Amino acid sequence: MKLGKIKRINDLRMIWPHEANSFTKWLAKEENLSKLGEDIGIDLVLEERESSVGNFSVDIFANEESTGRKVIIENQLEDTDHDHLGKLITYASGKGAEVIVWVVKRARDEHRQAIEWLNQHTDTSLGFFLVEIELWQIDDSAIAPKFNVIERPNDWAKQMKNSENLSDRKQMLLKFWNGFNDYIAKSDVFKNDFTIRKAQPDHWYDLSVGNSSYHICMTISAQKKRLSCGVYIPDNKDLFHTFEDNKDIFQKEFGEDGDWKEAAKATRIVIYKGFDLYNETKWEEAYAWFVENAIKTKYTFKKME
Repeated sequence: MKLGKIKRINDLRMIWPHEANSFTKWLAKEENLSKLGEDIGIDLVLEERESSVGNFSVDIFANEESTGRKVIIENQLEDTDHDHLGKLITYASGKGAEVIVWVVKRARDEHRQAIEWLNQHTDTSLGFFLVEIELWQIDDSAIAPKFNVIERPNDWAKQMKNSENLSDRKQMLLKFWNGFNDYIAKSDVFKNDFTIRKAQPDHWYDLSVGNSSYHICMTISAQKKRLSCGVYIPDNKDLFHTFEDNKDIFQKEFGEDGDWKEAAKATRIVIYKGFDLYNETKWEEAYAWFVENAIKTKYTFKKME
């Protein structure tokens, strides 16, 4: 068998001649922004390209689909410099961003250290990513982009730093979801369908399904001693009624009616399982239930759309 030879394309401007008009425009496309989001572990949804910040503009303004956190992305098809580092801080402040992403050709060591320092000295509400964009080719094949994450938030360290302020229940929830992330990190099936999100001391864990109208929500109720998994629709009654019209598909896939909740604005459709959060011997069983039903929920509701 003849094997191809892989080579790196060093001249990024051969593909993207202009930073704003070619690279930023390319990155803002859904499939490319999704790939960046996958590599940094955040479900990115575009809000605006060249978004105004006073007299300036940030290359890409986005949000995290599952949480609504504001995200800014600043691009630089050159080596990092002080000017762009300053812009990052200015744009983050102007947009009230909680996630800051710097995409560059090459990260200088002093700027890598600066991003590392920012992550170490800010709390969990802020996260800085430094990402190199690379181009690769096998023989004469199509040139392929690759995102290489150089620096990312040390969420675990930040969470541990702040955990002293959490109640016992919150600390237990944080421990549970960190364990869940460890569990799904070993599941290729799960990772093919979902992006692993940062663990939080909350009773819920949201997953994107590629449709901004709804998402999967997994919850734990310590008081009611149960788990739930299903879809949450923030504000789309028409979609909820479409799902209702296809309820037979749901019943066939899950073998039950489920709980269909319709409030004034938001709606949800869920199934339940008994569970005691404080019985850690049962956590892995809960993780397996979440994985199985999150995947089933995603594909069942795709059929019901």
